[in-house]
Amino acid sequence: MGFLRKDGSPMLRNGETGDWIGTFEGHKGAVWSCCLDTNGLRAASGSADFTAKLWDALTGDVLHSFEHKHIVRACAFSEDTHLLLTGGFEKTLRIFDLNRPDAPPREVDDSPGSVRTVAWLHSDQTILSSCTDSGGVRLWDVRSDKIVQLLETKSPVTSVEVSRDGRYITTADGSTVRFWDANHFGLVKSYNMPFNVESASLEPKLSNKFIAGGEDMWIHMFDFHTGEEIGCNKGHHGPVHCVRFSPGGESYASGSEDGTIRIWQTGPANHDENDALPGNGPAGKVKVGDDDVTSKIEGFHINDVGKNEEEKANDI
Repeated sequence: MGFLRKDGSPMLRNGETGDWIGTFEGHKGAVWSCCLDTNGLRAASGSADFTAKLWDALTGDVLHSFEHKHIVRACAFSEDTHLLLTGGFEKTLRIFDLNRPDAPPREVDDSPGSVRTVAWLHSDQTILSSCTDSGGVRLWDVRSDKIVQLLETKSPVTSVEVSRDGRYITTADGSTVRFWDANHFGLVKSYNMPFNVESASLEPKLSNKFIAGGEDMWIHMFDFHTGEEIGCNKGHHGPVHCVRFSPGGESYASGSEDGTIRIWQTGPANHDENDALPGNGPAGKVKVGDDDVTSKIEGFHINDVGKNEEEKANDI
């Protein structure tokens, strides 16, 4: 599990325990996006220093730095891991051939605004992108570089996710979470939330529930078929910018403006910040009990279960 940092140093952590694995050092500006390839061997990051970087995920070494003319806001590996897609303030989508990293990238210049999100679809034959200042998700045919479909939304889309089985596209815009058919592009479900949503994620195995987070600082879980809220986790002290299920769906992570990432076990119960497992250093293991909250990641620190209040006060 990788996560971005405003100090320009994205980190890699164990997705089950939150243990620190390593830090990718080399950016000179805030990191707005990061991702791992499907094999977990390489990482990519997009930064305010006008670069996207390719990293060896095992050693932390920079394999290549791709220069841009403005802030890189989003990046994504293709499914076959041979291509890297980037987008940002330049209003241009770029596709870099990782087998020829020094070669000029393919460029798509017809984006109507600053690019907020990017993703791959249809075995890397289609690109999804959304913009910061205009609504909708645009689908681009990779072969022709042309827009072939527009998924219309009322507000700018802040989150796009393609389901693990390739059936659904999940989007968040304004206070709405929408689910689209990834093959025919029709709207399958649309649910209005009682808060502004920054991010949403569909459970990857059964597709029977989804999570959403945003300005109210909570992580909400909903039934996919009815939209009924079936769980709520509290603990963040700032807006939630990103939520994602683990590949197996047994847990999910939330990242917040408060500088923490929290990992939660998938379950029906509601919990608040008193369930968080406070800790001591990157080497400490988190003991998972019956609570939904598995761990809290704050900077380089993971906190262990079972500390009394005096011990916690000494950590501050």
